[in-house]
Amino acid sequence: MRMVIFGLTVTSSWGNGHATLWRGLISALAPLGWSISFFERNTPYYAGARDIDRLSGGGVVLYPDWEDIRQEAEAAIRQADVVIVTSYCPDAVEASRLANDRCRGLKVFYDLDTPMTLASIERGDYPAYFEPEGLRDFDLVLSYTGGPAIDALKRILGARHVLPLYGHVDPDRHQPAQPRPEFEGDLSYLGTYAEDRQAGVEILLVAAAARLPNRRFIIGGAQYPQDFPWSGNMYFVRHLPPADHPAFFSSSRLTLNVTREAMARKGWCPSGRLFEAAACGAAIISDDWAGLDSFFTPGSEILLAHTTDDVVAALGLSDSEIEALGRRARERVLDEHTSAHRAAELDRILNAAVSTAGGAMEEVV
Repeated sequence: MRMVIFGLTVTSSWGNGHATLWRGLISALAPLGWSISFFERNTPYYAGARDIDRLSGGGVVLYPDWEDIRQEAEAAIRQADVVIVTSYCPDAVEASRLANDRCRGLKVFYDLDTPMTLASIERGDYPAYFEPEGLRDFDLVLSYTGGPAIDALKRILGARHVLPLYGHVDPDRHQPAQPRPEFEGDLSYLGTYAEDRQAGVEILLVAAAARLPNRRFIIGGAQYPQDFPWSGNMYFVRHLPPADHPAFFSSSRLTLNVTREAMARKGWCPSGRLFEAAACGAAIISDDWAGLDSFFTPGSEILLAHTTDDVVAALGLSDSEIEALGRRARERVLDEHTSAHRAAELDRILNAAVSTAGGAMEEVV
């Protein structure tokens, strides 16, 4: 089975959550019999922070401009059993048109940013990765977000068939690691700066740091502004490549998860970082949102924080309590949320869609 993906990036994890998700999924799909090509526009932003030079389980086609790659993309689409176009792909509209004209197989759109997509439309800002027809020409739409967002994609964008495909983690790359002194702290937080996450970060980390001056707080991520409210017991680590994530998560007593506003409002949208931290055996304290208990059991596998007091109380737990929390979270991830689990799920979804699509799809079965 041949799959062609037109996405944002798979070669650079700088300032985005797409790359590591695709790496894990593609690596896990290959043993299931999939031959995969990922088309990525070679933008300077990601080229300057590329953290892989080889894609496990698939191939990467880097191109400078759509017209330069159009013929190669058309040939790949003609041969593909499944074509996937993703949100924030800079050439999503052109790839969608070409897939609609030339694809003999299944046409799929994967929205890895469903809450942002819906929030943009609510503001009257139609996303650039859709044609005016929205999603109606795709045989199948996959959503990184479940819950009410599924119906919203149908109602607002005309998607005919929508299924959730949640985040996941590759446990071969994310597992407990040796702590490193530069990452050691009482509470860590790993995430790209986002204005709509800042209020949560200030309540659950900045304010906690001010209340506990003898504790050490660590922030890792990209794009943090100069006016971020740093204090003397807060330490910053600029963008970390995925290879350093396990050591980062393994070096603090607790790690914090703060969800972007649109994701929290829609619910049922666990970030990749949440699964990464759990796979590394980290004890997690997170903001709360609808559907979180579908992925982790609050109080047993994850702690919930609504106020600064909740974070302060969590930091007062004993080492044994914190270690047990991290151990249970890791067990849950290994049981349900690995890249292999999602790849098997996607394989089932695509094969079922192919077998029921009719017409030319029957030949693929």
